[in-house]
Order: sequence, then structure tokens, then C-alpha cells
Amino acid sequence: MLNLNKLFYAKLAFSNLKKQRSIYLPYILTSILSISMFYIMNFISANNGIDEIPGGDSMRSILILGTYIIGIFSTIFLFYTNSFLIKRRKKEIGLYNILGMEKKHIGKMMFYETIIVVTTSLIAGLFVGILLSKLMFMLLLKILHFSVPMGFTVSIPSLIITGILFLCIFFITLLSNLRQIHVANPIELLRGGNEGEKEPKTKWLLAIIGIGTLGAGYYIALKTDNPLSALTLFFVAVVLVMIGTYALFSAGSIALLKALKKNKTFYYKTKNFTAVSGMIYRMKQNAVGLANICILSTAVLVIISTTVSLYMGMEDVLGNRFPSDVLITVRDPADEMTDRIVEMTKETTKEYGMEVQNFYDYHYLAFAASKDGASFFTDYEQSNSTNGNVSQLYFITVEEYNRSQKSAFTVGDDEVMVYSYRGKYQENEFKIFDKKYRVRAHLQDFEAGGLNSAMITDSYYIIVKDKAVVEELYEKALSVYGENMSDPVYYIGFDLEGSDEEIIACAGAIQDKIRVDYPNAYLENKQESTESFYSIYGGFLFIGIFLGTLFIMATVLIIYYKQISEGYDDKERFEIMQKVGMTKQEVKSAIRSQIITVFSLPIIMAVVHIAFAFKMITKLLQVLNLTNVMLFFYCTVATIIIFAIIYVIVYGLTAKVYYRIVK
Repeated sequence: MLNLNKLFYAKLAFSNLKKQRSIYLPYILTSILSISMFYIMNFISANNGIDEIPGGDSMRSILILGTYIIGIFSTIFLFYTNSFLIKRRKKEIGLYNILGMEKKHIGKMMFYETIIVVTTSLIAGLFVGILLSKLMFMLLLKILHFSVPMGFTVSIPSLIITGILFLCIFFITLLSNLRQIHVANPIELLRGGNEGEKEPKTKWLLAIIGIGTLGAGYYIALKTDNPLSALTLFFVAVVLVMIGTYALFSAGSIALLKALKKNKTFYYKTKNFTAVSGMIYRMKQNAVGLANICILSTAVLVIISTTVSLYMGMEDVLGNRFPSDVLITVRDPADEMTDRIVEMTKETTKEYGMEVQNFYDYHYLAFAASKDGASFFTDYEQSNSTNGNVSQLYFITVEEYNRSQKSAFTVGDDEVMVYSYRGKYQENEFKIFDKKYRVRAHLQDFEAGGLNSAMITDSYYIIVKDKAVVEELYEKALSVYGENMSDPVYYIGFDLEGSDEEIIACAGAIQDKIRVDYPNAYLENKQESTESFYSIYGGFLFIGIFLGTLFIMATVLIIYYKQISEGYDDKERFEIMQKVGMTKQEVKSAIRSQIITVFSLPIIMAVVHIAFAFKMITKLLQVLNLTNVMLFFYCTVATIIIFAIIYVIVYGLTAKVYYRIVK
């Protein structure tokens, strides 16, 4: 037994890290960036300056969510990369064990290695986080179009939270490493780097499961036409696609390679023989890494494209949410009082020297119903379920519609006109409460934004003959919904000419005056709400940038470690190939063929995932009031191109490491 002192363990640990710097340096850099990103996000979410931003509460909630995501992902990812490190070092540790070093001595050595890694990562990570925290906060304010004076500060609570979290992560990884060393014998440790060299069997059941789950996820994404359905089914589709991705990379890739191996014309060519035989022997290990790269690449593409399109489409979002500068909703006012509301509104605008423009108003009755073809059912439990057929119905008399739209339509006793908002209704009939109406016309335009645009269900505006029809519908709906039934609503919209400050002041005065007599009146002002929208959508963009950066960093590290792992695994094999007659050029060609094939698969699959998910994501964006599909398409294409360029650069740089190891 060796009589080793503590200083020796520390020196040995430092020497080991120095010799293994090619694999530990990227790990330490990743830890530094993860620590700094977590500190920055936590620092900003706790910053008092957020309270001075309109919509600051929503912004803080978004940032806190981002902090949790970064913390959880950092835990999983650092634990995952640590498993690669310990695998690469099993031979070395096994050799120490055979030479006489007991497992408790190896444990002490690994403890000191962890101390060095933790100390370096925490000090450097917190330093970078503190240094960049003010810059990131200023970037956030720039995105929000807001300015808050703020000096340079250091958040002690954020330092403590960050330190505790990452100390726990490193402690868990150390325990995991010690457990692996404790349960393994020296021979197993020496063979640790060569595990998985047996040719894997074709797992047809797993391949079929992969095809089935991936197909089911794609089917859900393609068949989802309703924003409410998209909201409830999105994570189901994501889980199915993830399962399918892992299964297909694990089993499907092996089946494909074995099929290529059976193709004698293809297989018995130098570069194909080397590439296929090399990949097929270690595809079990390759598959998980490739699937991880694919999933992370897909996450980057989705997060960046959606958040950028939301921010760039802010004007479209505001236009959908606020079709007019001022929107007033009053519940159940008496008929004779609606004129008084309009009069008070116009009086107030004159007091502020402003003129009402593009004025429109109408009464409507609204309630939810479940759609089945041309029929709508008002069973309370069914209409409030989360199935995709739930719709919101708005009933308006043709007189009110004509007045607000300056039109001259007529509707018979058993006729209606229909305007579809976030829904498709092409039927020639309309059925409600066991009564059938003929659809006289499908309207193409109507001012149906405002609060209704925030609904995640499809909406249909039904134009009926007169108030008697509306009152009859109200009585029938009231018998179904009872106290949950909404009152009829009087809706006003108009624009004002002036600066944003003047419009905000005038809208506030209108609201104060109307609420004296109508406390249940609700007024929305586009100019005042713009800052809140920038807070929410700017927060999404900021989180998207952070998470996109984190996922790209994870993707790069996985690719790098995969190249190192493949390099060491292929080194001896290619040496043998050269000894039996392959030239260096043939070896290099075979290497290039293999790594291009391996690393092109994840990005190709990620693009395929995005293509199938595109429709469902557009439905989710509708919930956030973005209906500009082409904008999202262009943002998605641009994101794919930029990410592909980054991916190719990373591949090129890491491929050099692979070539150097193999040579």
C-alpha cells in the first residue's frame, strides 16, 4: 500500500488535469459559461430596475422561468459531459489501481481534481457573470426600448444561489465518479474505453417504435388546426418526436448500416467499407450522442426563430391585439345609456383637443360552444373541455353590423352571415340550440380584434336578423350556463390623432369619466399597452438568445467530445488499415466520408423536425397574436442557414482534432 500524503494527491490531480487538458479544458469553459449565464439571469430577474418597466411583473416571471431552465439544463448537461470524462479516463484509473493505488487513494485524487475544477470554474464563472451582468441588463433594456439609470452592482443573493447550485452539481458528479470506480474492478476499468466494440444486433422492435412515435408526432403537428389544440398537444408531439429520434438513431441507424453492408456493390469500396464497418460497431454509443445533437439543434432552431419572429412582428402583434387606438368594452349597459357613453367619449376627446377617427361600435352576445361540422353544442362541460373543437361565438344584429361596417346587408328570419376569426367555417348551414339557419354569406372582413384576439379558441361572428333573435339565444344559453353566462357587451373602437403621450392621457381621462357611471367598463389603449408588449416579447427574445446560446454551447461540446471519442476509437483501426495496404490518402478519404455522414444526420433531421412542426408552431404563435406566417417562415429559414454555418464551422474545427488523434 502506498503511503501517500495530501500534497502528493493535489500534485497528482493537477498533473492529471494538465495532461488531460484536451478534454478537461472544454468542460471547464462550459462550466464557466453556464455559471456566468445562470448568475446573469438570476441577477437581472432580481434587479429592482425591472419594477420601473411597464409590464415588469410579466418580465420578471419570464426571467425567473429562464433562470430555472438554465439551472435545470446545466445540471443535466454537466452531469452528461462528466460521464464522458470519466469514461475516457477509466484506462488510466485502472492502471493506477493495478500499480498498487487503492480505490480510496484514487478517490482522494479525484476529490482534488474536482476541487481544482470547481474552484477554477466558480471563480472564473462568477467573475465573467459579474463583468457581463450590467452589459446584459443594458441589452435587455435596449430590446425593451426602455431606459433605466443603473450603476454597477453585485448581487450577493445571486452569488450565493449560483454558488450553492453549482457546488451541488459538482458534488453529485464527484459522487457518481466515485461510485463507478468503487464498483468496478481493475480489468473492467482497463476495458472501459473500449466498451461497445461488439457488433450490435438489429433491434427491429425499437426501430418500429421509433418510426411509429416519430410518425405520430409528425401527424399531430400536421393535423392540428386549432390554437387551443396546439397548446395542449404541442408537448405531446415533442415527447413523441424525441422518443422517435432516440429510437431511430439507435435502432434505425443500425438497420440502415446493415442494409448498406448487405449491398455488395456499395459496401466493397474502400471508403464505404471503412466508414460503414467503423460506424456499425459503435453505433450504440454514436446514436445517443447524435440524437442529443439533433434534439439540441432542433431546440435552438425553434427557440431562436420563434422569439425573433415575435419581436420582429411586434407591429403585426399590436395590430391584431389593438385594431384601434382606443377600445372600450362595457358589459350589459341599458340601450338608452349607450348614447351617453359615446357622448362622454367625444366630450373628453374635445377637451383634449383631439378628434375621434374611424369610429365604430356594436353590441354582441358571446358564449362558448363545441363545433361539429355545421353544428354547435352548448353542453357546459363539453364546451369548457380542452378538446380542439371549442369555439367562441359572437352574435350581432345585422343592423349593428351595417352601422359599424357602413354596409347594407339584409338577413332573413332563418338566415345568418358568418365571419370566421381564427377558424374555418365553409358550411352552408349553421345549427345552434336545435335550430337550423341558412348561411347567407361568409364575410371576409370585420373589426374582430381586441380582447377577442387574446382568445386561444377559434371565434365565429354570427350576424342575425334582429334583437329578438339575440334575446332568444341569450335565454337559451343562460339556461345552460347559468351564473357562468356572460352578459351582453357594448363594444367601441376608434383612433385618435396626436402623440403617444397625448393619446395615453386622453384615453385615461375617458376611462375615469366612464367608470363613474359604469364601473364595469374596461378600456384598452394601444399606445399605453405597447410598452407592456415590448416587455413581454422582448423578454421572450432575451430568454431565446440566452437559451439558444446555451444549447449551441452544449451542441458544440457534444460534437467536440464525440470527435475525440471517435478519434481514439479509430486510431488503432486506421493504423491496422495502413499496415495492410491502405494509403494515407485513402485513410483520410475514409475518415472524411465517415464523419461527414455521421455529423450531417443530426442537422438534417433537425431541419425535418422543424418542417413538420412549422404548422403547429404557427398555431402557437397565434395565441401570442402573431399571424404573419411568412415572417415566421423567413425567420426560420434565416435561423437554419445561420445555424448550419455555425454547425459546419464547428464540424471543421473539431474534425481537425479527430484527424490529429487518428494520425
